[in-house]
Amino acid sequence: MFIDTIKRSAFACMVALLLAGSARAQQDWIRTGTGLGVEKVRLAVPDFKQVSADPTSGELIKVFDDTLWNDLSQAGIFDVVSKSFYPLQVPGSPDEVKLDAWANPPANAGMLAFGNLNASSGDALVQGWLYDVRNTQSPQVLGKQYREKATPENARIIAHRFADEIIFRLGGGIQGIAESKIAFVSARSGHKEIWAMDYDGANQRPLTHLGSIALSPRIAPDGSRVAFSAMTGGGWNIVMYSFDLGRLVTFPHFGGTNLSPAWSPDGKQIAFSTSRTGDPEIFICDSDGSHPRRVTAYHGPDVSPAWNPKTGSQIAWVSGRTGLPQIYMMGSDGTNPQRMTDQGYAVSPSWSPNGQFLAFAWIRHYGPGMPGAQDIYVMDIASKQIVQLTHEAGRNDFPSWSPDGRHIVFQSNRSGGEQIWTMLADGTQQHPLTNSGHNTQPNWSWK
Repeated sequence: MFIDTIKRSAFACMVALLLAGSARAQQDWIRTGTGLGVEKVRLAVPDFKQVSADPTSGELIKVFDDTLWNDLSQAGIFDVVSKSFYPLQVPGSPDEVKLDAWANPPANAGMLAFGNLNASSGDALVQGWLYDVRNTQSPQVLGKQYREKATPENARIIAHRFADEIIFRLGGGIQGIAESKIAFVSARSGHKEIWAMDYDGANQRPLTHLGSIALSPRIAPDGSRVAFSAMTGGGWNIVMYSFDLGRLVTFPHFGGTNLSPAWSPDGKQIAFSTSRTGDPEIFICDSDGSHPRRVTAYHGPDVSPAWNPKTGSQIAWVSGRTGLPQIYMMGSDGTNPQRMTDQGYAVSPSWSPNGQFLAFAWIRHYGPGMPGAQDIYVMDIASKQIVQLTHEAGRNDFPSWSPDGRHIVFQSNRSGGEQIWTMLADGTQQHPLTNSGHNTQPNWSWK
């Protein structure tokens, strides 16, 4: 039996940085704001040892090793040591660890994640440890044991869980995202349907088979449902899919065109855009569709509401009341509307989990002959300071924050067709999650 122990203080010390000055200073600021302003831990992650001759072990351990490496490399808080610098003798258990071989050059690691996998009698048993290799007196930070049925999918799940344990302990007590999900729109079946995938792009699968058009999926805070808008027999309506039941569930039709649903952080309400009164306005209803009430009343389309996940007391949305679409913010009861952007073409607001930042898509200089592309930006709500995360690499839209606030998923056509991409919240490590068909409008689960 392994006992979780914390032998080292958390790496959560934020660095206070001045906002004025160069673009580099702005980039440092957004790293601090999104929890990336800590010194990265130099982490070694050798392949786990295979300790059984079971014919399934080889496949399982490869899936496990690849998944764990990817999870920790993409976490945004580690400098993962290249395997070319590792000692020849890789440990599979604590008695095989030689601390100085990992702490000294060429590995020069601060932390070591290692362990073993044993497949027998249809089960996979994984033992994993995290060591502070510079603490010679008491190096163990974490010890875990996992047992699941011996399948590749379970090997992935175990790797995700172990990665999240490491991230939690070394990342300032913020929960990892390795088991989170992303909903998105895919047209690969010939129709725009709602799909889901793991946070790293694995297990892409359709949720709906409507045979029409489905858009703007939004996962409920408890992860039990997905609300989206779809063209049904009665026009554009808000539709609800239950993960628990694996099917669509009843939700009322409001009349008019109903688009872009958004959950309140307690899961009790849904904001959406509807033209039931003529002009598209933001309405709020209870999570079962009852008690719809209007919260905007101004000429011009109001769409794409997004609830502040930290406070539940603010909604950002897009309005065309002054001409081109701009980002606005108001109280969740419709009071105190404020314009947040003042030029160009700004759409698709998404709140960071801590409620301090808005990510959005923006063409800053919009119009015939004007330079610039549609890129992802992040705004600090209090100061209105802005940082650009993508830089004229195609058309980028629909940002959505990860539950740890360290990543953003978005759509981009930079590689030709529209695909789902992900990046750290400072704009680094941009890479695609999808590559088949056209895939758009991603939404990251709340946990």
